[in-house]
Amino acid sequence: MRKILLLSALLCGSTLSFAQSTDSLMDELNDDTTQKNKKEDVNFTFKATRICNTSSVENLGAGVLDFRICHRFGKLNQGAENFFGLDNATTKLALDYGITKWLMVGVEHSTLNKENDVFAKVKLLKQQKHGMPVTLSYYGSVSAVRKSTLPIPTGTEWHFSNQLAYINQVLIARKITDAFSLQLTPTLVHYNLVDSSKYSNNTVALGIGGRIKLSRRVAITGEYYLRLTNQDMPIIGSTAKTYNSATIGVDIETGGHVFQLMFSNSFTNTERVIVGQTGDSWSDGGIHFGFNISRVFTVVKPKEFRN
Repeated sequence: MRKILLLSALLCGSTLSFAQSTDSLMDELNDDTTQKNKKEDVNFTFKATRICNTSSVENLGAGVLDFRICHRFGKLNQGAENFFGLDNATTKLALDYGITKWLMVGVEHSTLNKENDVFAKVKLLKQQKHGMPVTLSYYGSVSAVRKSTLPIPTGTEWHFSNQLAYINQVLIARKITDAFSLQLTPTLVHYNLVDSSKYSNNTVALGIGGRIKLSRRVAITGEYYLRLTNQDMPIIGSTAKTYNSATIGVDIETGGHVFQLMFSNSFTNTERVIVGQTGDSWSDGGIHFGFNISRVFTVVKPKEFRN
């Protein structure tokens, strides 16, 4: 009888120990599964707030100021006499500021057409691991050029609004791997001044851009804008032909700087011109070298660092 009781006690103890071990193992598995399914944000889809010429989904942090100098030079096929285009240049100065982690604003001035614009970029959705598959942002700007730079057709009644254009873009990007990111940019540019008897005031285009990371600090970038409307609309006020914009570049990060080198058939880097008024073609040798230099400053320290 004693042997039977002893054997029963041993069996009960073993069963209890096995059940506890099983519960512990299941808890570990559940914790591991929870960690794997945690919806973490995906960061650094692109290295800068611009892919090449136009905006990426990246925003500045709250309280961060970005001062950017952009140079575009003349056509490479201008030859040695014009130092392969380097004797001719256009410059854009830009100040961007992060108001919150999801809202960025900026002002820009371009020497080409004496263009000034103000913009806002709003991050609406953020890509997550095991969650939201893309990052979604909206970019909107108002652009004004100086009256004297517009070749106004004879007999056209002049209004200040003729100088204005409005740009609306939806930025849809996904960091597919650590080394490869892709962005689609449906775009609508409204030009107040066009030959309305032949063309629409609205130019609709689809932009595509990407980034291939080569190392921690170097990446290859590219972007292309396909016009879906106004495909044959000339440069406003003239008969000069226009083309879809295509750009390829290199991003180099050096501490607080992001240095972007690029080749493009667009002579400037304002959306107003790039999307619907690019006047050169790669096939004809109308290629421009350019670069962006970006320097960021922390104007307002994050709360966690103020003390």
